[in-house]
Amino acid sequence: MAHTSSTERDREYRKTLLRLARDAILHGLREGDRLPVDLAQYDESLKKQGASFVTLKEQGDLRGCIGTLQAYQPLVADVAEHAYSAAFRDPRFPPVSEDELDMIEISVSVLGEPEEIAVSDEEDLCSQLVPGVDGVILEYGSLRGTFLPSVWETLPDCATFVRHLKQKAGLAPDFWADGIRVYRYRTESFSETGN
Repeated sequence: MAHTSSTERDREYRKTLLRLARDAILHGLREGDRLPVDLAQYDESLKKQGASFVTLKEQGDLRGCIGTLQAYQPLVADVAEHAYSAAFRDPRFPPVSEDELDMIEISVSVLGEPEEIAVSDEEDLCSQLVPGVDGVILEYGSLRGTFLPSVWETLPDCATFVRHLKQKAGLAPDFWADGIRVYRYRTESFSETGN
């Protein structure tokens, strides 16, 4: 009787989600709509509720990134939805064209549960974050922004990372107030290049 190792399962899990993301973009190009996901085709681990971000890069430059911070649907449906949205609905970019498809590299990040951390100021926040590992959500009132752990690659200095995150949330880079709430989360990220 053959046994599947956890490494093989992980590889298959990642391959399935990346293939699904690419299929969702192809379907969007051909049909102009989201890919319908048949849950019966997928392993139980992929049908559990999950939160994901799908990031598209073209020649190393960001080409689209859409996701959610809270799990509200099966992971396969979440990845398919966000791949479609990253390709065609990211307001920062024009929709992906068929000519670009071969140049697009897809990355999928599956998010862990966000954990609130108590912080007194920016310095305290930086002392608690693990660069390259922690994704961060910053909230103030109705304003909210997040950076995935991969953003540390372009903003490795914590003070700069936090300033940019505040701007993404719609706050001034030097703003700090008692009402700021911060959450951290970890991701399992993988891309078509095998990282």
